[in-house]
Amino acid sequence: MSAERTLSLTRPEPGVLLVTVDRPERLNAMTVGMFDDLEQLALDLRHDPDLRAVVLTGAGRAFCAGYDLDEADELARLSARGMLARQEHGARALEALRGIPQPLIAAVNGAAAGGGFALALAACIRLATPEARFNAAMVRIGMSAGDLGISWLLPRLVSPGIAAEIMYTGRFVGAEEAERIGLVSRVVAGEALLEESLALARTIAANSPFGVQLTKRAFHANLDGLPLRAAMELENRGQALATRGTDMPEALDAFKAKRAPQFTGA
Repeated sequence: MSAERTLSLTRPEPGVLLVTVDRPERLNAMTVGMFDDLEQLALDLRHDPDLRAVVLTGAGRAFCAGYDLDEADELARLSARGMLARQEHGARALEALRGIPQPLIAAVNGAAAGGGFALALAACIRLATPEARFNAAMVRIGMSAGDLGISWLLPRLVSPGIAAEIMYTGRFVGAEEAERIGLVSRVVAGEALLEESLALARTIAANSPFGVQLTKRAFHANLDGLPLRAAMELENRGQALATRGTDMPEALDAFKAKRAPQFTGA
């Protein structure tokens, strides 16, 4: 982990992890250290057999305000190779977070700008408060809005035309519009955001962990652009693997006995 603690981790209930981006005095702005922490977190979660769902939010009044301006001042002074290494560092961290086996829910409690927008897009599902707003800020400071995966992820969530408008203008998208265009699943009152997000995580965690992880793997592979035949081959292998474990027989027994199943992921 970085010298400065940038993430706070809690286990509000079994199988669920709450990750809080914890630099509220800087609106949770990103730093090189935060990229280190996100990448290490993603690595750790790959080896956590008891974890079934993750909720990601921001401390204070912002989700994540993008790259910290104190560190951004040096970007123009880096060599081309140095800037590429810095960019690849951040991209690697967000790609690793998106690739964790467990579903990731972003509880967007305020501004998600620039890299913070990319961080929200890295989640599987987004819930937002009325105060949440999103923008591809980099285009407004002389850089590309194609940053940390935004140009790939955004057109897959909203229509290409709407994604182009958001990226070319750098304008803010408010919570109501974000819900209407499918950028967030729903808008909930600020005081209910974590409760709703954790309830969603709890619902996911109640399912077979291996089944959910296979579902996420298939979902991501299809977003990547698999042809139908390859997608169905992946699904076929997933179903074959899932039926070798104990969760499916347990689900069938529970259904017959009219009780709740007890999934273990074994």
